[in-house]
Amino acid sequence: MVDRSPNTVTGNPNQHPVSQFAETLHGKCLCGSISVTIKDTELFTRRRGHICHCSNCRKVSGSYASINLIVEEDKVDIVDRDGTLTEYKDGETLSGNTLGRWFCSRCGNPIRSVNPALKGKVIVKMGIFPRIPAPEMEAFASHRHPWQGDNPDVIRYTTKLFGETM
Repeated sequence: MVDRSPNTVTGNPNQHPVSQFAETLHGKCLCGSISVTIKDTELFTRRRGHICHCSNCRKVSGSYASINLIVEEDKVDIVDRDGTLTEYKDGETLSGNTLGRWFCSRCGNPIRSVNPALKGKVIVKMGIFPRIPAPEMEAFASHRHPWQGDNPDVIRYTTKLFGETM
C-alpha cells in the first residue's frame, strides 16, 4: 500500500533532519534514471546554495529562479543508470559563457551545469534533493521580481557571480 499522506506525497523537506546529511546528500531525477550524490560535510553547517535569476536559468528550472550548488567536481558522483544524461550547449547566456546544461532526456529533470569560468567546479541543480542548503549568494539579482521574498545575509551580485554587488 502506498502512503499518500501530505508529507509523503509532496516530499516535505522538513521530514528530513539536516543531521541526516552530515556527510552526503543523495537525490535522483523524477524517473530515477539519474542519481546524484554530493559528498561534502559543510552542506548544512554554513550557507552554500546559489540562486540564479538569469533568464536561461529561469527557463531551465521552470520557475522564477534556479536553485543551485556550486561545488568541486570531485565531491559529486553522478550515476546515469539508463544512459539518459544529455547535454544542451547553451551559448546564448547573459554571462557570455557557453554553459553545458545537463538534464535527463527521459523526464527532463535538470541535473547540472558546467561553466568554463568555474574551473574544477560543477553547478548542481538542487531540485532533485530532499533538502537544499541555505543560499549564500544570488546571481543576476537585478533581475529579481519585485514580489520575491528577501533572503537576509545573502550576497547579491547585480549580474555575474563574483562581480559587482548590490
